[in-house]
Amino acid sequence: MTLLPFAAVLLALLLSGFRIAQEYQRGVVFRLGRFQSIKGPGLYWLIPFVDRQQRVDIRTKTVDLEQQETITKDSVTIKVNAVLWFRIITPKNAIIEVADYYKAVYQFSVTALRNIIGQHSLDEVLREREQINSRLQSIVDATTEPWGIKIEMVEMKDVEIPSAMQRAMAREAEAIREKRARIVKAEAELEASIKLTQGATEMEKSPIALELRRMQMLSEIGIDNNTTTIVLVPSDFTTAARSFTELVTKTKTDESNTAPGPL
Repeated sequence: MTLLPFAAVLLALLLSGFRIAQEYQRGVVFRLGRFQSIKGPGLYWLIPFVDRQQRVDIRTKTVDLEQQETITKDSVTIKVNAVLWFRIITPKNAIIEVADYYKAVYQFSVTALRNIIGQHSLDEVLREREQINSRLQSIVDATTEPWGIKIEMVEMKDVEIPSAMQRAMAREAEAIREKRARIVKAEAELEASIKLTQGATEMEKSPIALELRRMQMLSEIGIDNNTTTIVLVPSDFTTAARSFTELVTKTKTDESNTAPGPL
C-alpha cells in the first residue's frame, strides 16, 4: 500500500514527459542547457525536469516590410515597401544562432532594401524590379543562411513617387508619344510619295491610263451632291491646241518674211 502513491507519482512524471508536435512543427530539445536533438513531428518523450524544448514552425512565413523613404542614385526621394517570404530549414540554428529570427530577418531586409534602392536610379527602380528583387533576395538569403533560414522570395509592392516627378514623367511620356506619332506620319508620307512616283511613272508610259484616272476622279467627285465638279480637259486636246497655235504662229511668221517690201 505504501508503494502505490509512489508509483502513481512516478507514472504521472513519465506521462508528463510525452509531447506531440504537428507536421509543421519541430521541437528543439535541450538537456541540462545543452542542445540534445530535434524532435517531431508526432509523439515523442522528454525527460521531465531535465529536458526542455522550444517549438519551431517550419512553414513559410510572410514578412510585410513597411514603407521606407529612401533616396535613389539620381537623388530622387521615393517611398518603397516590399513583401518577403522565408522558412526555417534548420531549427537548431534558428534557435541557437539568433535570439529572435523573425525580428532579425525583418530588420536586415529593411536595411538591405534601402541600400539597394540607393544604388539604382529612379528609372532602374521602375523598369528593373525583377532584377532588384532577385538581388535583394540573394543578399538577405546569404546573411540568414547561418541562422538556418531560407529566403524564398522578395517582391516590391509599391513605389511612391513625388507628385512633381510624376508630372515631369507624364510630360516626358507625352513627348515620346508625340515623337513616335510624327515619325510614323513621316514614314507614311514617304511611303505614299514612293507609291505616287511609281504610279506616275507607269501612267507616263501609257497616256490612256492617265485619262482613265481622270474619269475615275470625276466619278468619285460626283458622288457628293454638294460638290462642284471641275471638268478636266484631256491632255491630248491641250497638246493638239498647243501644236495648232505653234503652227499658226509659224505660218504667219513665214508669210511676213516672204512678203515683198515697199517699192
